Amino acid sequence: MRRLALALALALAPSVATAADTATGTGTGADAVPDFAQGIKPLKIDLTDDGTQWVRVINWVQVWARAMELNPGSTVQGEAEDWALDVGLRRARFMVQSQLGPRLSLLFHFGVDNQTFNSERHPQLYVHDAWAEVEAVPKALALGAGLLYWNGVSRMTNASTISMLALDAPILNWFEIEKADQFGRQLGLYAKGKLGLFDYRVALTRPFSVSGELVDGGPVDFRPGANTFAVAGYFQLQLGDIESNALPYATGTYLGAKSVFNVGLGFHWHPDAMGRVVDGAEEKHDLFVAAADVFLDEPLAGGALTGYLAFFHDDFGPDYTRNVGIMNVAKGGTSLNGAGNAYPVIGTGDHLYTQWGFLLPGEGVRLQPYATLQASFMERFDDPMVAFELGANLLLSGHNAKISLDWRNRPYFEASGAGIGVGGRANELILQLSFAR
Repeated sequence: MRRLALALALALAPSVATAADTATGTGTGADAVPDFAQGIKPLKIDLTDDGTQWVRVINWVQVWARAMELNPGSTVQGEAEDWALDVGLRRARFMVQSQLGPRLSLLFHFGVDNQTFNSERHPQLYVHDAWAEVEAVPKALALGAGLLYWNGVSRMTNASTISMLALDAPILNWFEIEKADQFGRQLGLYAKGKLGLFDYRVALTRPFSVSGELVDGGPVDFRPGANTFAVAGYFQLQLGDIESNALPYATGTYLGAKSVFNVGLGFHWHPDAMGRVVDGAEEKHDLFVAAADVFLDEPLAGGALTGYLAFFHDDFGPDYTRNVGIMNVAKGGTSLNGAGNAYPVIGTGDHLYTQWGFLLPGEGVRLQPYATLQASFMERFDDPMVAFELGANLLLSGHNAKISLDWRNRPYFEASGAGIGVGGRANELILQLSFAR
């Protein structure tokens, strides 16, 4: 079995970057290799003899095979079901990074996400990122504009989807996902840079318009009439090895290639983004999210320890909550979670999220067990929302080729005379194949 895994790894990723191969670029210079490519050697084509202009290309595919215990009252294809089995395409992406000179760069990133057996066939490719950047002051200040992922709030809000420690992000980190953004991105302007150990990114964005109308007497929701800009920032002290900020994608685990210890603070403020209608009169509420986080990635005992801890304070307006079910294949539902695998991930209140993993010592194929926990104390509920995951990554060739197995346990909420509390819990088992090149 070990020989078969090694053969598969070599076939899938014949050119793998070592720690020595991977530079730690800090700007838009030609030597800047983004940290999202840790363990991956991107295809780079020099366009000039002096190497000041070049193009890099990377693509990745993540496939999920799942067994999901569904929320009460869920139906699949019109039939009542307690469990659902499926195979889905979580991500299929293509990215091109271009250097137009020592201080000018472009990035274009497109793909498809979340295709299941009962979603739209022939899904349309769409743009995830598209921005241009000029380095105004070497390392200290770069300015850019476009459809951007230079987010505020937290490290996880800027997460790479290739190098994650756990199977996926908690979605708590992408608090506007597919509401006022485009899969975590918004149109706008940004600035970023480094001053010694201090790393910063700030953005002024014009959030996307939302459809639908607020219902009189209904809950707080995103306002269709919102006509304001948002401002965001994320600031960190990099107390260990300095990470690259050539691209915004924060590495989830370096697999022992770096010794990183970062402390960060961030925020996102969108005035009048939220609202509700009470007795015919519209109330407006700002959307404000702030976070503090700590990231540790340390070679240890022949392996590597990775840890992340974040505290989020979310204010969307009174009692706002949002259920999220990734690639949800069900409809109906009789609990407050709704159908399928959805559960309340985002909402007004305080949230704690942490994940820890350890890369076991060895060479070639490596094993990396991990655990995650989200504990959310939302205004709407009398009980905390506690969800956790246990899993492991089988690293056939670093982040180039890996297989992940993840078990998630989540609550579902029900209303009673005593208030709104946990009515029960449900499970998911997910097998992921993740290949990147």
